[in-house]
Amino acid sequence: MAFLTVLSALMVILAKNPVHSVLYLILTFFTLSGHYILLNAQFLAAVNIIVYAGAIMVLFLFVIMFLDMRDENYNSSPALVKIASALVGGTLYVILLGAYLKTKIPGVDPQTFNSQTGMVENLGKILFNDYVLPFELAAILLLVAMIGAVLLGKREVGERHF
Repeated sequence: MAFLTVLSALMVILAKNPVHSVLYLILTFFTLSGHYILLNAQFLAAVNIIVYAGAIMVLFLFVIMFLDMRDENYNSSPALVKIASALVGGTLYVILLGAYLKTKIPGVDPQTFNSQTGMVENLGKILFNDYVLPFELAAILLLVAMIGAVLLGKREVGERHF
């Protein structure tokens, strides 16, 4: 699973066609969801598939397919852009390496370890017992936003269509 994840992530970077790159990114999200399932975090796996692979990546694919991206438009890049991207990538690598080296991963105590931590049932119990007020307020806020979007998008009978 890890090999397939790294391979698909590399193919996102190395693919010449942007549509293929987005499809490889969707495959990367699916393999990451497989890792979440192996780590007993089913809720994160489902959210990852629904939100990222299902919604955001389809939107990216939709936008890329609407753009007129021919080979001559995105294949040629000046040397200055390549040097700048190498510098930014190297700096990001050094920052991530420094953050990784300073990170201390705590050990797992078998006496207090709970294997049911990432399960949807436990998340639902916490969400609907301890955080019911913020959950309901967020639901009302989303409902009001949806009603506002419908009212703003509705056209009057005599209104012109531009």
